[in-house]
Amino acid sequence: MPLIKSISGIRGTLKGDVDSSLNSVVIKNFTFSFIQHLKDINKNKPVSIAVGRDGRASGKKICKIICEVSFKMGIKIIDLGFSTTPSVEVFIEQEKLDGGIMISASHNGVEWNALKLFNSKGEFISKDDFDKINSIIEKKSFNYKDLNSSGKIITNSHSIEQHIELILSNKLVNINKIKNAKFRIVVDGINSTGGIAVPLLLERLNIDVVKLNCEPDGNFIHDPEPLEKNLVELSKSVLEHNADLGIAVDPDVDRLAFIDEMGKYFGEEYTLVACADYVLNNNSGPTVSNLSSTKALKELTESKGCNYFYSAVGEVNVVEIMKSKNAVIGGEGNGGIILPSIHYGRDALIGIALFLSHLVEKNCSVSNLRKQYPSYYMAKKKIDISSVSFEKIFQKLKTEFSDCEIIEIDGLKINFKDSSWVHLRKSNTEEIIRIYSEADSILKSNQIADKVINLVDNL
Repeated sequence: MPLIKSISGIRGTLKGDVDSSLNSVVIKNFTFSFIQHLKDINKNKPVSIAVGRDGRASGKKICKIICEVSFKMGIKIIDLGFSTTPSVEVFIEQEKLDGGIMISASHNGVEWNALKLFNSKGEFISKDDFDKINSIIEKKSFNYKDLNSSGKIITNSHSIEQHIELILSNKLVNINKIKNAKFRIVVDGINSTGGIAVPLLLERLNIDVVKLNCEPDGNFIHDPEPLEKNLVELSKSVLEHNADLGIAVDPDVDRLAFIDEMGKYFGEEYTLVACADYVLNNNSGPTVSNLSSTKALKELTESKGCNYFYSAVGEVNVVEIMKSKNAVIGGEGNGGIILPSIHYGRDALIGIALFLSHLVEKNCSVSNLRKQYPSYYMAKKKIDISSVSFEKIFQKLKTEFSDCEIIEIDGLKINFKDSSWVHLRKSNTEEIIRIYSEADSILKSNQIADKVINLVDNL
């Protein structure tokens, strides 16, 4: 599998060809180029960054390499140890650093790892920044033997606690009512840093926590993506412990999913819908999600007299639209919650606090809360396009569905007259097109996706 380079950083498997794996040379070169970019931005001013890691065993070695390069380049680096992506982002912003790195391959398996890069706002770097960093790498303008500067390495193990303090100080979090509810919650931390962060937050809210896979040793007991098929053990545990709900996060804690008291999956698409419902009840304003997210957010937002906006897929794109529209909440349908009053980044911890606040305000069970939202169903498929051009496929579909609304800001999205839709996007790493469709039944959503696939196959 080749290295995946994007505005989110660099991601790859730990084993494989020297030119395609996330090996020590790649880590050194990428770290050097990122720091050099920050030095170029700051000119002659001192540069300070933070680095954190999820529970993967490989993270400690990667962190050591990053710290060594940073030290030789004469900058200050704060080693946060075990942390979460949103905690690192918040730390960068609060401590007024020049940037930072999170060592995590998100929902990928344990054989993967990655360097996620953040700017001085604690947000993912822009495409322009990434291009400049990549240019330094391509020019190979680094020679480690010439580096003799002495930087400074500081350890700080409190980034998660600092993040939680910020969440608990947010006026939208109803601390007293949550404490009085005396919830029992099962937490699946996928043996990563969610096993530290989520119980710590819940315990501060007087919640009886049942820990499941919460040892941050990187031994992912199941596929780490918080999808229904991967949360069978959590569902059983909720029933066994007579819990009020279950919580699942991905390894770096920027995605969030819930299990109701009956052991049923709440739906990662509806994590954002429920949190947005609570926020809009307390603070009217626009909402934003990406083109591949459920239409339920748009319907909810407009039912409350507010404006909904869509963005291209990707956290950076969602944040850009949120800022331009002054949105009160936004995110992605994969369980990613972005609350501007905390930080412009996906954050499972604030998502948990908002969801629990919503639950106590509604004074109902999780299953009853889910019934208050419409049920739409998604089909997620892909097609091989190695033998036909992307442009030819799109032209065929635009002709076939010329009487429908067509959106082309990110691939091709077709909104049908019955409110169902299909979204096609070309993969950045494979010769495939990803197809997402949504309708009021799983049968219909599958039929829509299959119809598109048949049209492509007949080109």
